[in-house]
Amino acid sequence: MGSLDFLKPVLHLIPEVGSPQRPPPIMEKLMWTGIALVIFFTMYNVVAVGVQPNTAGADFLQVVTASRIGSLITVGIGPIVLASIFLQLFTGAKILNIDMSNPEEKRTFQGAQKILAVLLCFFEAAVFVIFARVALVPLFPTLGEGYSLNADGTQALNAPVTTLLVIFQVALGSLILLYLDEVVSKHGIGSGISLFIAAGVSMAIVGGALALFTGPAGVIEALSSGSAEALPNALLAMLPLFFTAAVFLVVSYAEGIKVEIPLAFDRARGFGSRFPIKLLYVSNIPVILASALLLNLQFFAVGLQDKHFCITGEFDLASAELNKCKGGIDLVQSIAFVDGSRQIRDGLFYMISPIYRPLQGNYGAYFGQLITGTTPVFGIPEYFHVIVYIIFMMGLCIVFGQFWVETTGMGAKEVAEQLDKSGLQIPGFRRDPRVVEKKLNDYIPYITVIGSAFVGLLAALADMSGALGTGTGILLTVGILYRMYQDLENQRLFESYSALGGLLGTK
Repeated sequence: MGSLDFLKPVLHLIPEVGSPQRPPPIMEKLMWTGIALVIFFTMYNVVAVGVQPNTAGADFLQVVTASRIGSLITVGIGPIVLASIFLQLFTGAKILNIDMSNPEEKRTFQGAQKILAVLLCFFEAAVFVIFARVALVPLFPTLGEGYSLNADGTQALNAPVTTLLVIFQVALGSLILLYLDEVVSKHGIGSGISLFIAAGVSMAIVGGALALFTGPAGVIEALSSGSAEALPNALLAMLPLFFTAAVFLVVSYAEGIKVEIPLAFDRARGFGSRFPIKLLYVSNIPVILASALLLNLQFFAVGLQDKHFCITGEFDLASAELNKCKGGIDLVQSIAFVDGSRQIRDGLFYMISPIYRPLQGNYGAYFGQLITGTTPVFGIPEYFHVIVYIIFMMGLCIVFGQFWVETTGMGAKEVAEQLDKSGLQIPGFRRDPRVVEKKLNDYIPYITVIGSAFVGLLAALADMSGALGTGTGILLTVGILYRMYQDLENQRLFESYSALGGLLGTK
């Protein structure tokens, strides 16, 4: 077990947003939240100097990290989230000995989290730029800067001044988000991180909806044809929007499903409360971690793109086929074959790779391919790929959901101890955390499995349906908006009681 006390001498060097001197009224909170959103959208749409603009749509990584490749927030909130996850996991696994009930230790923990986030801002910015996630353009030809091509057609890095300039801009953008998160958390509504994720997903949904109407094979083009199939084609073009709305409704309904365990205060007879165990007990964390693992598998597959290892065959460099082993098997390419667009198209990894509907693609042809088509993997039917991927996604979410519960203090034992410290007990039983733990064990383990499997299934189906903003993005956004609504309701209730207290002269 370790301690973070060694960081105390440097914590005062890290700037911090001050807390308000008084509880801010709701209009002031809305103002600061709106200012943070304006700054976020500004940086979202400003391309960093020395970067080639990226016109591709948002992928999973950009949705989860509220980022946009090539903009000032290329890495988004990734460093902030990673710093938080790392330290929470270290604390949950008892690698770090932190007592969060101690204000001094909690302040040290938050300072350490901020220091780690700052370091990760520069580290992730360097990784994105150096490993060609960001396409650079030469800015200083007089300094001899230029570009050459690697064997795979990507740009070789030989522009150090431009590279350092872009890394600094991207890291600075992420640092601004770090402090905007503090502004929203202390002076606004909810969490800044959640707000930025919801804003990024909303931007993707609005942009995707506009493309459905104005893009090729979109609604306007279908209706302007004047043919007998104009209306059916227009409705087919709008299907992604319908699927998006359907996922929103399903997740909104799931957010309200919960089991409430009655509790009573030990020293205040007649007063009690209820502990809600929601269906989405672990929220969307399992699907985020599962999708991140699949993304890392794709990065690993890209690293194997030009690697070959022949078994019982002869390696043929001149062959144009996927398998360059004449009379044998290429072991590496059998694990994962990546095409020119860096997507997994063959190999064992293909069977567990996500399935996305092509943008502006024909739904009839797409579903026909899923039902009657075959995979490159030994000619296995494509629908088998669909089944394997969904089961794999649900299984991963269950594993990560249980892992998250056990390492973040959300298990039955930890929750029972917290309730006991608050003086709560189950009515009709003596005050004993073991009694509460036994009752919680009747629900938490099962709801963790069911809820994790549910979000995995919903995210996989939403991505396959072509829902705008990706299935994971919609899951995150609905949960964020639901909690923001609850915060607003609580704020109004607080202000009502405050005004009532002033009327009665009790404050």
